[in-house]
Amino acid sequence: MSKVIIEATDIKRGFPMGGDTFWALKGLSFSIQESELTILQGRSGSGKTTMMNILGALDYPTSGDILFDGNSIVKMSDNKRDRLRSKDIGFVFQSVALVGMMTALENVEFILRINKEVAAKERRKRAEACLEKVGLASRMHHMPAELSGGEQQRVAIARAIAHRPKVIFADEPTAQLDTGTGMQVVKIFKELIENEGATIVMTTHDPGLMEVADAVYELEDGEIVNGS
Repeated sequence: MSKVIIEATDIKRGFPMGGDTFWALKGLSFSIQESELTILQGRSGSGKTTMMNILGALDYPTSGDILFDGNSIVKMSDNKRDRLRSKDIGFVFQSVALVGMMTALENVEFILRINKEVAAKERRKRAEACLEKVGLASRMHHMPAELSGGEQQRVAIARAIAHRPKVIFADEPTAQLDTGTGMQVVKIFKELIENEGATIVMTTHDPGLMEVADAVYELEDGEIVNGS
């Protein structure tokens, strides 16, 4: 039976706007189960990316708390938050942000150089294994410009899982892809859950992806209007 790995309680996030405050999040409370695919769904401006950034310790809420594996992210020191992101969290962004002068393999290996948990002699082996998991064994020595959009996104996924995080946050990872290629990306996420026990949290505005999720939270104007 899965356990709760992330619990958000009454999360509010306000941004100064003139002499007033714009509330991007208006008191969100929900939980994310371990080894499941959870989708935050909503239109642009609904607050889903803001929520994702807070869940991933990239931003602070104005009020409320986030428990990650039982520990409050909000109360962590900056050093502990940095360590959490480098050890237990992986990110896949809509803009894949691959280094153009590096091969797919070098892009994945580079992130492991930043992560001090991984020994130097293990980096290449692990990078190759991650690219194999996403179906790019034959493309790992290609430059990003030589890869399709779907292949670039798969490199980004390999990079995100290379340090074996507990949770992978994927912000609109299929937004720039056609429907078929987008479903291939989601299939990789599901395989990571089934084979690796990964936990995936993904934002999307694509209603066609809802049926593959284990849990869906629909956001509108900074509030959860539907959750299942």
